[in-house]
Amino acid sequence: MSYEERAGEDRPTTARLREVLDRASRVVIVEASPSEADSVDLPRLTVTGAEIGELAQRLAIVDGGTGDMCRCSGWPTITVYGTQGDPIARWTLHHQAGLRGMGDCDADLRDGPALTAWLAERGLTGSRRVQEELAKEETEEERRRMRWIRAAPDGLGQAAADVARPPARDYDAWSRGSQHAGERLGALARQQYPDSRERIRLLPAWAGISARRSSGGLQWYDMAVLRQLLTEDPGLVLAACAVSPLSPDQLDGAAELFSALEWTRAQGRQLPEPLRSLLIEHIRADGTDAMRFRMQHGYYGAERTV
Repeated sequence: MSYEERAGEDRPTTARLREVLDRASRVVIVEASPSEADSVDLPRLTVTGAEIGELAQRLAIVDGGTGDMCRCSGWPTITVYGTQGDPIARWTLHHQAGLRGMGDCDADLRDGPALTAWLAERGLTGSRRVQEELAKEETEEERRRMRWIRAAPDGLGQAAADVARPPARDYDAWSRGSQHAGERLGALARQQYPDSRERIRLLPAWAGISARRSSGGLQWYDMAVLRQLLTEDPGLVLAACAVSPLSPDQLDGAAELFSALEWTRAQGRQLPEPLRSLLIEHIRADGTDAMRFRMQHGYYGAERTV
């Protein structure tokens, strides 16, 4: 038997899952990761009889699995007990959309929302709350992503959309594509705006678009703009950012750039006047908590206060 055939035998399938559940006397589902699932004070559901068949239908997976495993431990934890009362399988849900433990990789549920609803009807509402929170986060992230694309300087909109494509399941291929898209964006920016000072003045305003997000930090597409600025001549960057007036978005973008590790490693934390005073005044008056934190720790040429 070839390696591929042996590997294929351990791939997760719905048939294998149902074979396990056909031998079950009960299934215990606990709203916790495997390391915490034995705690008696956590919400749990015990499934017996005909309901095991109902659960099997909700746990149907896409045969063959994803070929990968999520890095988190996952929850809820599903423990299957045989007719002798011994545990014969333990599975976990991942992001309320996938199942682990059936084979050599994770597998997507065919209908994650149906399983979530089934659990909620029986008192386990944690998955439903998580899905609602994830939906809100996805909506907010999409709104932010589109705002960033729409803020692209004239002539760069399509290149920006290519950079900001959401991550795909094949992360390595997506990452390579994202890097190439960023390189194309940089080349197009230099072509569309050949004057260095004009280009440098445009980019901080774009970089500042996402600086006021309350959580989650900078995204990969934000970094694409900062990387463009980091390829520019540092002296020209400092000179261009020192010319007034600067918009609030430009000042936000400058605050991100001048605290980036790549910038401070090469150029240090000190900024020349009047840029130093201009940026510190902006942060004191209207900066984010992250900007103030960095300023208190000596970034932007500010005196360290902590």
